[in-house]
Amino acid sequence: MGDGPDENDLPVTRPAWPVTALSTAAQGGVLWLAVAAVLAWRPGARRRAAGHGLVAGAAGMAAGHVVKAVVRRPRPPAQRLPARRALPEQPKSPAFPSTHATTAAAFTVAVALTAPATGAAIAPLAAAVCYSRLRTRAHWPTDVYGGVAIGAVVGGLVHRRLRRGEPAGR
Repeated sequence: MGDGPDENDLPVTRPAWPVTALSTAAQGGVLWLAVAAVLAWRPGARRRAAGHGLVAGAAGMAAGHVVKAVVRRPRPPAQRLPARRALPEQPKSPAFPSTHATTAAAFTVAVALTAPATGAAIAPLAAAVCYSRLRTRAHWPTDVYGGVAIGAVVGGLVHRRLRRGEPAGR
């Protein structure tokens, strides 16, 4: 067992299909588009939360890609492990930060700040996306931690900015 921040003691075997399916669904923010569509079904706080989440998710993804271009950290050397090979598409971009984690955190934080109960309901989904990136060995743990931190800041900033433009009492 490792004791450093980048030690990953999760199994190297092929993960259960829901883990790879979740990781794949979150690629490019598609999962969060679907979540936003469900939230926006009815008018009110959830619809506003969906809008804030989408803007934050897009901003988080963009921020993550900018940081990746600067940091250029290599991915874990796991290409031959069954856990990594389970992914239908092998990651080719730099590792830090995990844009899956950045997008998930930005979307979830913006939703939670707009509609707290809804944010609490989707937080386990965001956590599962982060887990999927570790379980498939697509990222070092610090890539995911960093992605969550960046995403949380972006989600908070986007919420704050969008809230300024809303009428009082919302």
